[in-house]
Amino acid sequence: MGENVLRHKAISGFQWSFARNFVNQGSNFLVGIVLARLLSPKEFGLIGMLAIFIAVSQAFINCGFTEALIRKNNSSQDDYCTVFYFNLAAAIVLYIVLFLSAAAISRFFNEPLLIPLIRALSSVLVISSIGMVQLTILKKKVDFKLQTKITFFAAVFSGIVSISMAFFGWGVWSLIWKILLFQLIMSLLLWVWNDWRPKLLFSLASFRELFNFGSKLFLSSVIYKVYYNIYYAVIGKFFSATMLGYYTYAYNLSHFPPQNIEIVVQQVSYPIFSSIQDDLERFKRGYKRVMRNTMFISFMLMMGIAASAKPLVLTLIGEKWLPTVPYLRLLCFVGMIYPLHALNLDVLKIKKRSDLFLTIEIAKILLAIPVIVLGIFFGIKIMIIGMILFSIVAYFINSFWTGKFIRYSSKEQIVDMMPLFISALGVGIILFSIGYFWQGYPAAVLCVQVLIGFLCAILIAKFIKMDFYEEIEKKVILKIWRR
Repeated sequence: MGENVLRHKAISGFQWSFARNFVNQGSNFLVGIVLARLLSPKEFGLIGMLAIFIAVSQAFINCGFTEALIRKNNSSQDDYCTVFYFNLAAAIVLYIVLFLSAAAISRFFNEPLLIPLIRALSSVLVISSIGMVQLTILKKKVDFKLQTKITFFAAVFSGIVSISMAFFGWGVWSLIWKILLFQLIMSLLLWVWNDWRPKLLFSLASFRELFNFGSKLFLSSVIYKVYYNIYYAVIGKFFSATMLGYYTYAYNLSHFPPQNIEIVVQQVSYPIFSSIQDDLERFKRGYKRVMRNTMFISFMLMMGIAASAKPLVLTLIGEKWLPTVPYLRLLCFVGMIYPLHALNLDVLKIKKRSDLFLTIEIAKILLAIPVIVLGIFFGIKIMIIGMILFSIVAYFINSFWTGKFIRYSSKEQIVDMMPLFISALGVGIILFSIGYFWQGYPAAVLCVQVLIGFLCAILIAKFIKMDFYEEIEKKVILKIWRR
């Protein structure tokens, strides 16, 4: 694949991947704002208590097969059918396990309402498993245009129904049905608009081949999901559903930008970098370009959210959510380097070192135990500060191996990232100062902060010659200016 063809494919993929996630996460964000005004923090906290069980179950269903299929250049019908039937069988088994465990989970959190909630929500496992292979095929083709269409219909319909239910007093069930309907429509449309159909095939050879690569990623995924969701369980158990609601919403707000950045970049970069993995210089050159652009956007967005947290919360979801603000500010520093973690770990997947991937995840979960203990004994804020420190340590663990495999060391990465971080920090200080000294109407303060932050980011991107800005300037800004 030539350099120009690869570049065109990457740009097209990024555009449609961005559109897909903008539709999906943007609609979730907007619907979440409306629901936060209609519902109470406790109702969001109840959903947060179930997060770890659903997340870990989804990892068991996938078992690393998605990454294995994408990683394999010549996936066959046997491969796809084998994964499809395994996913479906695993989902049914896990649904039964969660259904029968509902009473025990309810007793653990001392929340009787959790019994019907988890029995209903766990059906999303079966629904999502039906569309997993279909979605993987589209990802492998870098076909985000069709994914965008499917996501749009699912997000809009589920959002409208969820808001209507909340308005008419369905409470926490409006959140449950939002999740179920979104996944149901996604799976149905993936089958309607995608050509692939399973045959009555199940190959043990194919299963062993894919599982040999995917098994370690599966265990890594389980550990990863346990780590990122254990905080919900700890807060729900040792504090209250209301406090968990504040943390949940702060986490969602703070991780909305970095998770979407990471998803957009990873969905496009992973299959493309997999195709050029043997050309080390080309791999490293493209990797550095992707990382630099990704982290500039992440630093700017997260610094901006942290600086404008109070007017943001007051404007979007109201005064009853004000206790969310300190959590949101701290969690922004956790989420800030989230895409950096993902990009470094992708190198291990592409280089077929899922064994190292698993070892790293085990090491990190052991390092996270003190952070969890801090939260139990000293409160949620101290726990989040521990998460920030842990995130920094985890970065050095992740990036060490990137230095080994593509000769892009932690030191070199930091040298490349530091000017971007300092620029974003400067913008953040300016925005925070505006909010601190101007105690006006929150919406007006927020609008000024957003405008100034956007202008500063554009000027800095132009000054330091960011690739993404040059592409936008060439394709959009210059065309508008010429008119």
